[in-house]
Parts: sequence; C-alpha cells; structure tokens
Amino acid sequence: MTTLSDPWRFFDKIYCISIDNRIDRRTEAKKQFADVGLLERVEFIIVKKHPDNQEQGIFQSHMKCLKKGLQTGARNILVFEDDVLIKNFQPQVLLNAEDFLKNTPPWNGFFLGAISSKMTATDTKSIVKIKYRCLAHAYALNGQFARRIVQESWNNIPFDDLLRRHGTDFFALAPMIAFQSAASTDNQTLLLDKTRRLFGGLPFIQRSNEIFQRHKRLIICCHFLIFMALALLIIKT
Repeated sequence: MTTLSDPWRFFDKIYCISIDNRIDRRTEAKKQFADVGLLERVEFIIVKKHPDNQEQGIFQSHMKCLKKGLQTGARNILVFEDDVLIKNFQPQVLLNAEDFLKNTPPWNGFFLGAISSKMTATDTKSIVKIKYRCLAHAYALNGQFARRIVQESWNNIPFDDLLRRHGTDFFALAPMIAFQSAASTDNQTLLLDKTRRLFGGLPFIQRSNEIFQRHKRLIICCHFLIFMALALLIIKT
C-alpha cells in the first residue's frame, strides 16, 4: 500500500520484464527494487525468449506490459527490464520530478535511464526534457501515449526505435538513476550489444552521454579553446 510520502506513488502500475529461465537476473532485480522500497509494487512479467527474433521478443514483451497496465485503467505505467541497476536513488529528487510532470502537461514518456541526443533544462532541477535516442530498461509512459503505442504491430522496428519515432515531450530524471547491468544478456548475438560492451558497457556509455548532453556547450567550448591553443603553439614554433 502506498502512502503520501511514497516516491513511487505517481505510477499506477509497475512491471518488470523477465525471461522465464533468467532466475539470476530476477533475483538481482528483486534486490535492486527492495533497496529503493519498490519490491512490493513490482509485478514481474515472465516471458519466453523469442525463438527466432530477439528484437521482436523484446517488442512484444514491452507491449504486453503496456496493454496489461491499460486494461487496469492505469494513467502512468512504469516498466523495467530485469537487468536494471538502480544507483544513487534519492526519494525527494524523484518526487520533485513527478510534481513537475503532474503540473506541466503534456508529457509522453519519463525515463529513469536512457541515452538521448539532446537535453534541455527545465524549471525543476531534477528533471530535463530530452530528445530520446534509445534504451528502454526503465521508463514510464502516460496512459494516453501508451494507448497510441500499443496500436502498433511488429514491423521490424525495435521497441525503443518505435518510441523515438512516435514520441515527443519526453523527460528524464536528472541525474539518471537506472542503468543496464553488465551481466550476461540475451542480446549477445547482436552486433550493437557487442559494440556497446567494447566501449565500456551501457552504464559507462549512458553516464557519458548524460554528462555530455548536460554540459555540451562547456565541453565544446573547452575543446575549441584547446584546439586554438595548440594551433597558436604550432604557428609560433
């Protein structure tokens, strides 16, 4: 039962996708949820690995969560994948972000962790507006947007690509708290996953992306100044 001080009360339904034989990841996910006072709220959606197409299986699993939430009349649906890592969780930070969403409609999606191609500050320090790029391991959709998404059928478009194509008014917690673990994945055969691991794994890539997007102007300016200093040094020599 939620209370007025429950930082997760904003979400009417909370789901976690887990493949039936990945007991290891479910066990770890439960520990993650317990640490942030969320375990009793999470319903695990147990699915079977798609026999032929992993991306299709992921797509169908997310759609199953959204449809299930909509059938209950949920206004805000939060979905995790079972390889989620939750770090540096602060209840008040999440509550502030939720207050922003309640008082600043419309919003389509809210991400506890993601990779973006743009971030814009808002009037609330703990939330940023983002141009979403990828990752769907910890996100919430409002009911209206979820109803639009579940009308889509599999058409060889990964789920996070579908969100990016259909969604605007996406926001994220700042700083983000949800990352995908470096544990063994059911996507190891995908070139994309292997490439991500080569560059330090998703937690490192996600955090680096967030730092760059939040401080893009400063980083670009510093690089420009370094380039100019080097150019002047070369000219003088």
